[in-house]
Amino acid sequence: MKAIAYKVPQAIEQPEALLDVELPDPVATGRDLLVHVQAVSVNPVDTKVRQSAQPAEGEQYKVLGWDACGIVQAVGPQVSLFQPGDRVWYAGSIARPGTNSQLHLVDERIVAHAPKTLNSAAAAALPLTTITAWEMLFDRLGVAPGKAPAGKTLLIVGASGGVGSILTQLASRLTALTVIGTASRPETQAWVKDLGAHHVIDHSQPLAEQLERIGHPEVDYVVSLTHTDQHFDQLVQVIAPQGKFGLIDDPARLDVGKLKRKSVSLHWEFMFTRSLFGTDDMQAQHRLLSEVAALIDAGLIRTTMTERFGSINASNMKKAHALIESGKARGKLVLEGWGQ
Repeated sequence: MKAIAYKVPQAIEQPEALLDVELPDPVATGRDLLVHVQAVSVNPVDTKVRQSAQPAEGEQYKVLGWDACGIVQAVGPQVSLFQPGDRVWYAGSIARPGTNSQLHLVDERIVAHAPKTLNSAAAAALPLTTITAWEMLFDRLGVAPGKAPAGKTLLIVGASGGVGSILTQLASRLTALTVIGTASRPETQAWVKDLGAHHVIDHSQPLAEQLERIGHPEVDYVVSLTHTDQHFDQLVQVIAPQGKFGLIDDPARLDVGKLKRKSVSLHWEFMFTRSLFGTDDMQAQHRLLSEVAALIDAGLIRTTMTERFGSINASNMKKAHALIESGKARGKLVLEGWGQ
């Protein structure tokens, strides 16, 4: 099978940062599905792993990629949720070879039937960020879905990125929260507003003044998706007493003691936790992806795909990685098909 892989971690500008390779076809066992991958998207985690992780012991190559949409080609003997021919979407496991391959093995418990109303590229944009946003909002922060009046506010720092683009939709469509997104450029501010944010402010400017100006000097929930260490002191200032603070990035230093005076709780979200540790509730990701597929087909949630980078090959993938690393990506970047 064709795949995109690398031998050693290196900068994306290097000729062998990502390579077109041929690898043996995998075989489905246990609860695994063998999926013929039709489309993939690129996430910041792809670039982070590419810069640091070696191939597994005994392996010549490391294959990246987690988001995928494709067709089930074969199933393991213990599979009960799917059959060959099913069209599926999922975000895979960080502990296994990635989706940047024509054929891919994935545990059925983290897979769902793809939305019927989206093509493969539009569907592939969503799983990883959807799982991250859903788990953060409903599992980590404990927000209750439903439109009953709540009077609570959610501040999303970095709302125009992949996770922010779906979190904004989930929070504004499925909860009674007042959603405040941050974005620093006119085009990204317009994108966040269009996705359903009630207010958009600029994270490159003082947050407290802007929140005061829109009538929300304090916020009940903060989700920081990028540069948490740079914004942390400002976020401590504006979060309400007994608020909840969620983050997904990797700040070098974070003085969490600053949250004590307000009794603010801190919540990490890492969507690979369930698959990495094989938790008892691992199948929750199957259920949430199934629910979001239904929301998409009902017209309540839309894809966050913003750019198509052509077919799935090393040259196009390197361009997508470079844009992610530039920090200028809006929404999700997608590659589709295996033509050269």
